[in-house]
Amino acid sequence: MEDYAIVIEYLPLGHARDIKKEPVVQLIGENYFTLLEATIKPNATIVLGQRVYVGKDNRPEIDHIKGRIKYEQLTNSAKEFLPNAIKKIVETREKYFVSFINNAKPISIRVHTLDFLPGIGKKNMEALLRQREEKPFESFADIKTRIPTIGDPVSIFANRILSELEGKEKQYLFVKPPFGAQERR
Repeated sequence: MEDYAIVIEYLPLGHARDIKKEPVVQLIGENYFTLLEATIKPNATIVLGQRVYVGKDNRPEIDHIKGRIKYEQLTNSAKEFLPNAIKKIVETREKYFVSFINNAKPISIRVHTLDFLPGIGKKNMEALLRQREEKPFESFADIKTRIPTIGDPVSIFANRILSELEGKEKQYLFVKPPFGAQERR
């Protein structure tokens, strides 16, 4: 269950196909990257990138959650804004993702969980494993300093999350998987 979400689309008149015209927002949850659609309260002010409470009690801006939606159901504008929202969430949850790097385990003799992160590669993965044995990573900046060839950790995680949302992955590391899909946490 998500408590907070980021607004990635605001449709003041709802979808063109909807019979009932009411303001609708498309959201991405901060914990499980759940894509949601919701209606807003009549006098609520909504802007793209806004963090809104979507939990069970006393929602200031959100009237009700219409339901979980798939990536394909997002508007084109929401799809454009989504990568920025994901990066924002990854940056605010830095400790969680650094902990993921510090605690990722092998899945089999040949495959490690870190293999699922785009752009890591074998050499960077081996460097990550060596460095975290010496001393656990403390931040994204620490990872970048100790392994300069790795690229931007925020982008690495954001790209993986976006790929999971788009349904391009068999394993779900960060996104709440659709019904019937495999999950690994």
